[in-house]
Amino acid sequence: MWHPKMTEFDERMKKLFDEVDACIENLYGDRYSLHPMRPEQGETSNPEADGLFNIGAVFTPGYGSEHGRGYLIDVSISTLENVDENTHREIYETVAKKVKELLPVHFPERKLTVLRDKNHFKIMGDFSLGII
Repeated sequence: MWHPKMTEFDERMKKLFDEVDACIENLYGDRYSLHPMRPEQGETSNPEADGLFNIGAVFTPGYGSEHGRGYLIDVSISTLENVDENTHREIYETVAKKVKELLPVHFPERKLTVLRDKNHFKIMGDFSLGII
């Protein structure tokens, strides 16, 4: 059972990443052929389940991290083609830039930002649920 404020936070985070997914699909979606088992963009009700990209974030407590706890930004590319390291890095950096741009839109009341943490980008800041 989740706390209602956590549920609301997760729903807002999902909307942010759905928006990022749409943007990245528009920018890079035609560069590679889609995995044969993956539906075309927009064919499902969930952008995580279709199109070339699955973009989201996973909470980490930050053990061994330079910055501590936060949400690691995750980018999966659903293709059987080889995606070279430079292109993968470019896509990942574009995703991180778009997330950073949209955080104040989706979470105007929070101080959240995107930082590089070793080989990853991480959303850092105020994840408190306020007064319960």
